[in-house]
Amino acid sequence: MSSKNTSAPARSRSIWMTIGSTAGLKVLVMGVGGVLGMVNTKLIISHFGKAAYAQYGLLASLPSLLPFASLGMAAVVMNAVSESDDPSDDPRMNRTLTTALRYLLVSSAIIILLGLLPTLFGKWPVLLGDGLMPGGNMTTFWCLFVFALTLPMTIFPRMVIALGRPQAQVLSQIVVAPFMLASISFLALTHLPAGNAIAVLTYVANSLAAFICMILAWRQLGPAMRRIIGDVPRTRAVPNAAIMGLAWPQLAQMLALPLALQSHRVILSHMSGEDALAQYNMASQFFQMVVQTITAAGVSLWPMYAKARNEGRIVTPWRMTGAFTGIGLAGGLVMAALIPFISRWLSNGTIVLDGWLIGGFVLYVMSQATNYPLGMYMTDERGLKFQVLPIIIMVPISLALSFWLTGRIGAGGPILGAAIGVYLCQVATNVGYIRRDITERRLSAATA
Repeated sequence: MSSKNTSAPARSRSIWMTIGSTAGLKVLVMGVGGVLGMVNTKLIISHFGKAAYAQYGLLASLPSLLPFASLGMAAVVMNAVSESDDPSDDPRMNRTLTTALRYLLVSSAIIILLGLLPTLFGKWPVLLGDGLMPGGNMTTFWCLFVFALTLPMTIFPRMVIALGRPQAQVLSQIVVAPFMLASISFLALTHLPAGNAIAVLTYVANSLAAFICMILAWRQLGPAMRRIIGDVPRTRAVPNAAIMGLAWPQLAQMLALPLALQSHRVILSHMSGEDALAQYNMASQFFQMVVQTITAAGVSLWPMYAKARNEGRIVTPWRMTGAFTGIGLAGGLVMAALIPFISRWLSNGTIVLDGWLIGGFVLYVMSQATNYPLGMYMTDERGLKFQVLPIIIMVPISLALSFWLTGRIGAGGPILGAAIGVYLCQVATNVGYIRRDITERRLSAATA
């Protein structure tokens, strides 16, 4: 009993240290990325024009509109590695990850083929709206092509997090902004008419971060990584593991969430045009820094809850939820105070953000922060399945609010509609589920 009691505070200190160090490193990476990103924005607008900047933001959001691409493999990878007692020598984990890689390779090929259809018929401008420049049809395909090639590598950042190294995964992202700065500077200095190429460079930069995580996972697991990758073509000797029971609810969520939360640029591109899209891009570029910091810290909770379930321990998310909500509100307010001055400087006064847009982003940041610990608690199969229906219901609610509010308040409409949808359909329902789950588990433990 004494050992158990003393280990609980130690675990608590350890997870808070992990969260704190991960968030701190994310702030550092985002700080470097933010400073360099401002320079990049200045270069894009100055040398290639506001239209190139608007298209850059529109195409950079394409992965959020292709959530089916990962087929829900994030949940499979995170749980398989987190629950393993010895990841360096675990045949069950190896087979699970080999299966995940096979699914992602198939998905990669399908995305390339599907991307060819609207490209050959010149239909991307019809699908994505007026935010595309001349030549944007082919640019969209190259963005999808690089994204598809990188897709199988996306298991490695998840592996690094599940192995207890979320800090290393965060640091791998530090290469993105310097690569973009070097590339955009080269294009600007050489005076190449390469406004369309800027969006493609974003995908290349992100592939570098995934490659670094692959190296980190390889160094930590060694022979296990060789077996995992080597078994991919050996479909008869190493048949697929049964992973879709965990993957499909994650996939269903990932299909629905972007429709509710990440379709804002497309809505603005169709309803409000270039000016509103540029305003949204500017606000999103900086408020997403806060969201990504919260996300990096929040994902580090997944292995903690997975291990607790595997060991039969009950770890409630309430303290984490309160802390994350406060952090999200504080981060959102700080950014709200800074963003009007930043946007005027970066755009030379051509992009002015209104109060509805800024206030909507503050509420959205706080909603994401509140929901993250709740969602990380619900990462077992039962919890993932429960979340599917409320998220599906959230899609029409958020979209209806986004369209209605956009017609009345402009660029702030979509983000405000998304924030309201998160509180109604995710935070409220997840709290109810977790209360029941904790009660049932405590009763079961008391009975045992």
